[in-house]
Amino acid sequence: MDYQMMFQQENEIIKERFELSMERIGQMASEHTVQEPYRDYFARTASFISMMGEYLRFIESGDQKAASVEVLREWNQKLYQDILPDHYEESYANPAYAVSRLGEGYGQLLSYLYKEIRGDIVFVHEWRLTDLTILNETLIEIYNMFEEEILEVSRIKEVIYWFVSDYTDHTVTFRVREGLDPTLSFAADIIRDNDLRDLRYLYYFGEYISDSELKTAEFLNSLPEETVRLMADTYTEGYRKGFEVMGRDLKKKGSVQIRYELGFERMVKYAMENFEKLGLQVILCRAAIWTVNTNAGRKNGYYSTSPNRQYVYDHRYDDALYLNKAFKDRKAAVLKVAYETYKEQAAAFAGPALMETFGKEGFEPINKPEVNRLDAKQEKLSTEMSNETSRILNQYVPGDETSFTIIAFPVPEIGDDFEKIFEETIAINTLDYEKYKGIQQAIIDVLDEADYVEVTGKGNNKTHLKVALHPLKDRNKETKFENCVADVNIPLGEVFTSPRLTGTEGTLAVSTVYITDFQFKDLVMTFENGMIKDYSCSNFEDQEEGKALIKQVILKNQDTLPMGEFAIGTNTTAYAMARKFGILDKLPILIVEKMGPHFAVGDTCYSWAEDSPVYNPNGKEIIARDNEVSILRKEDVSKAYFSCHTDITIPYAELDKIEAVTASGDRVLIIDDGRFVLKGTEELNIPLAGL
Repeated sequence: MDYQMMFQQENEIIKERFELSMERIGQMASEHTVQEPYRDYFARTASFISMMGEYLRFIESGDQKAASVEVLREWNQKLYQDILPDHYEESYANPAYAVSRLGEGYGQLLSYLYKEIRGDIVFVHEWRLTDLTILNETLIEIYNMFEEEILEVSRIKEVIYWFVSDYTDHTVTFRVREGLDPTLSFAADIIRDNDLRDLRYLYYFGEYISDSELKTAEFLNSLPEETVRLMADTYTEGYRKGFEVMGRDLKKKGSVQIRYELGFERMVKYAMENFEKLGLQVILCRAAIWTVNTNAGRKNGYYSTSPNRQYVYDHRYDDALYLNKAFKDRKAAVLKVAYETYKEQAAAFAGPALMETFGKEGFEPINKPEVNRLDAKQEKLSTEMSNETSRILNQYVPGDETSFTIIAFPVPEIGDDFEKIFEETIAINTLDYEKYKGIQQAIIDVLDEADYVEVTGKGNNKTHLKVALHPLKDRNKETKFENCVADVNIPLGEVFTSPRLTGTEGTLAVSTVYITDFQFKDLVMTFENGMIKDYSCSNFEDQEEGKALIKQVILKNQDTLPMGEFAIGTNTTAYAMARKFGILDKLPILIVEKMGPHFAVGDTCYSWAEDSPVYNPNGKEIIARDNEVSILRKEDVSKAYFSCHTDITIPYAELDKIEAVTASGDRVLIIDDGRFVLKGTEELNIPLAGL
């Protein structure tokens, strides 16, 4: 079915409201019924909306599909230029500028509204007239109020609150549907129906298209078919293996969601074919647009290079404008009804297949006093909302019935060696499964005898950690660590466990680590009984700003988090590649976590599925699936989970020793001076020779 036709009935119902709202907004730019400085805000916002009306006609007439790549690029720049770095300082999308022009309170609220209105770019491409109309009508409502008098901030805030709350039935419900329903095929149709050698197709998505997307697509088009098929096959086979390894029945499922960055469509097209051969319909939904559906630091869907990461950072906590207990309860109720409405699609959902990219410059944000922030009460409500969302999701999409896979590739921003790095990344993603399985089992055999593991840093790295391990009852049938090869996490190369929190203590330090869009420098965390006690970084001169960034990005605004995972990475080939090209600080945690010991703060790797047995290739059950926090789910599930899991890795160059220590005090070295010394692991040192 034509994607546009799916919304025909809904659009016909609302068409008159949409046209009336567009007519009224078209009059705003020339009117002088609102006093300055507010008139300028409404005039400029109305001009943007009118431009979106023009672009809608451009699509409806068929001119978009007939347009040259130059015309499409020009339109794309026009749509996004207001938030590009060269224009952002004088854009109402910038809360700092909005406050400087409109005043405290007014600026934050109206900047938020304009940010939501910028979602029109997507709504026009996807024929979503309802979304366009409700935004238009809200702007008109506030404009009419300003025509009568200069409003109190509280009155604008009230309009915004009820706008967000009342329309959750639409915004939240549609978000649930687009994450589960393969018939919403907007992006899938673009990939299936277009000649991917003609890069005009990239502009049909409605996302910002930078040189990165264009160069990536050009590069993939230049690769031999067998290379791109190998990339896709590795990705989809990892997904299939994940179900096999975890003992879950993929045949019971009917859909998979692909999440990726634009530019990789040639690979995605082959992956779609592979998934369909596995009996899975492909879901391609974009990263959330409405603030009510976004999650700071996460992109659940397809997306493109951000036109301005500072813009995204400035608006990360816009929900502070409306988040209270009543709203939390309202959203949870809507979520519950939405999942009940789409419970058949939820039952068929097998889980996500993710593709990450790496190579972009690290982002160093500016903390602006004008941006919205959650207060302590709202931080607690936000955490409760995340946990409640996870509970509802797990009810309809049980974690012990689904799986995932994740893989990563470089993008051209990584530098002149992009093509060589890409080639070596493919090689890393396809390393010998059987060889690593045996080497990693040798490490696990020693760890199964240990009471705890001691990890120490080298040189300027002050890491000194004691990681307590769970005891085994039957060594013939049980094991403490999972032997992770190339299935859900690609590339292969780690053994991991959920530490026992009691007795886990010490300092974790790392010179640099890339987490989502942020590059943390000189990150230090201290642990006491497995919980974070203190933390710092050197990203800012003001240490408090650094602590605030860690709390936002890593702790997800929690006061503390448990150590949910301890792992030893074995992918020395990846590490050698990173050193060879000088890109260690640009690799994603997905690869970096295989390049030394790593520690995850937050939930365990088994959250919401702790009671489902998991087995290693040798048949032994991995018993370390819980810790002292997650086990609280049996008493009060709200105390058991944090809805986050963030990995922090110590690279081999900063590592001195990893020792397994038995209850009697015997010590067995696994790594010494950054090299593997345990018998059976010596082959891992070959890629490290000469480094």
